[in-house]
Amino acid sequence: MTAPILHTKRLTLRMPILADFEYRAAFYASDRSVWEDGPMPRAQAWRVWASEVAQWPLMGFGPFSLEDRQSRQYLGEVGVYRPEGFPEPELGWFVLPEAEGRGYAAEAARAVMGWVRKTFGWDHLVSYIAPGNLRSIALALRIGGRKVTDRPGTADDDVVILHDLRGIA
Repeated sequence: MTAPILHTKRLTLRMPILADFEYRAAFYASDRSVWEDGPMPRAQAWRVWASEVAQWPLMGFGPFSLEDRQSRQYLGEVGVYRPEGFPEPELGWFVLPEAEGRGYAAEAARAVMGWVRKTFGWDHLVSYIAPGNLRSIALALRIGGRKVTDRPGTADDDVVILHDLRGIA
């Protein structure tokens, strides 16, 4: 299975391609990746990214690469992740520095939530966020999530945010 193509007003969400890895490698080489177990060497970044993309044929979900609909410029990634050890499927995101603060991640996350509800009929997704990642926590709350304490995270100090999908058409 590969990712379906989703469209929003400004974005195309599509299956990741090999060229997209260069953006993730740069992210994982930078201090921006501190909340995602980084910085890390390129080979380790490859293993993380490739295992995420491999969720598509193995699990029927995974990351969507984001492109600007007009320019076709790569902007980042939003998707559903569940690597080994994750208690539940997670809604997660990554955007390029030049794409931050423009609402792309929120727009894409809403599209992914709708796709998940329609495709799988799931009632919720979670986001596992390091407590110091304030921008990501703010985004998760802005798209309608709420902090919960009754679900485990992937680390003892994770902020777990529940996204209720039941009201999504």
